[in-house]
Amino acid sequence: MGSDRLVRRRSDGIAAVAGFAVLVTCGLIARSGTVGDAERSVFEAINGLPEGLEPVMHQAQFLGVLAIGPVVALIALALRRYRLAAAAALVTVFKLVGERIVWKVVDRERPGVTEPNAIVRGGTDTDGVSFVSGHVVLVTGLAWVITPYLRGRWRIIPWFVVALVCFARIYLGAHNPLDVLGGFALGVAIGAIANLLVKVPAAAADTEEPGREAPAPSSG
Repeated sequence: MGSDRLVRRRSDGIAAVAGFAVLVTCGLIARSGTVGDAERSVFEAINGLPEGLEPVMHQAQFLGVLAIGPVVALIALALRRYRLAAAAALVTVFKLVGERIVWKVVDRERPGVTEPNAIVRGGTDTDGVSFVSGHVVLVTGLAWVITPYLRGRWRIIPWFVVALVCFARIYLGAHNPLDVLGGFALGVAIGAIANLLVKVPAAAADTEEPGREAPAPSSG
């Protein structure tokens, strides 16, 4: 499930830049405070799905709460994956800082205010800043740093969780689609930066990556 050699991947650098680019693009659109027709159509298609999904979606959203970051870090420590633990801790801190910076720049309210036909479920807040989704930021960042430590089909699982949380937040009426997409982009960016800071197992690095840093022994 890992390698003793550690590298910095070029793909993480590319992902960080791309993530911030998508975040800025979404933010420029959402900054008007309004919701366009295309975004509204996507929101209504998901938010208008049957009520029977509510119990599952209500529970699924908790996979993106702040406590999940420290939980992942503790599990990584128990497995002696010290760099993964550090990456998970960094993602948690970056999430707290990053989302607050975005909230100061982009002031768009939640669907309960911006969407005339919004169905707000499960006690979801109807006030406060909506862009970006903090749940999505955290779960995406954690998925990004966890994936290099997994092999084969196991790599699908973190991204299934990301998709589930994204879907749940729209279905419950907590966020509009751009809020979720912006959160996903920010999550990718902070996860990639965390990987660059702590490095990842060499087995996860891009094959024959030009200019890749030479692997070095690691204690974790």
